[in-house]
Amino acid sequence: MKHIKTTLKLFAILMVVVGIIYPVAVTVIAQLIFPKEAGGSLIYDSGGNLTGSALIGQPFSDPKYFWSRPSATSGYPYNPLASGGSNLGPTNKDLIDQISNRTELLKSSGIQAPVPSDLVEASASGLDPHISMQSALVQIPRVAKARNLSEETLNKLVVEHVENRQLGFLGEQRINVLELNLALDNMK
Repeated sequence: MKHIKTTLKLFAILMVVVGIIYPVAVTVIAQLIFPKEAGGSLIYDSGGNLTGSALIGQPFSDPKYFWSRPSATSGYPYNPLASGGSNLGPTNKDLIDQISNRTELLKSSGIQAPVPSDLVEASASGLDPHISMQSALVQIPRVAKARNLSEETLNKLVVEHVENRQLGFLGEQRINVLELNLALDNMK
């Protein structure tokens, strides 16, 4: 009986420490040090309306917008509850058909250059909100035509929204599509 009482006391102490004190402390510290990130990296439009998160992609199909990387999530595109890749192998007919269809759609939209892989292949999470600089640049003629803007103006906007490598050496330069499209909508 003595061991059971000791075990229950230890369980109660650990439950309070690990289940309450630690999560509250981590949340408070995160809110103090990284308030935007701890809150979900939310993005608001110029009117103060919530438009999305900088961490989760969104589908764009209108020619006047830069298009995102495809999503492989089930249910609907960019579904954060179903994060994950398609798990289709490189020789799978469904994957080959998806990539072919996406490539044809992009070519029919006016992309003349070779189509960058991140515009036709989903990321491992299926939620990637970024595209490569090359993917943004090949879309400039379509967006310029749809918005009646000069390609030079759009090129400057794209360059302004380039995010550099993390810590200066991890990953590649990238562009958050939602932030770029919001800046595009805010252009006078």
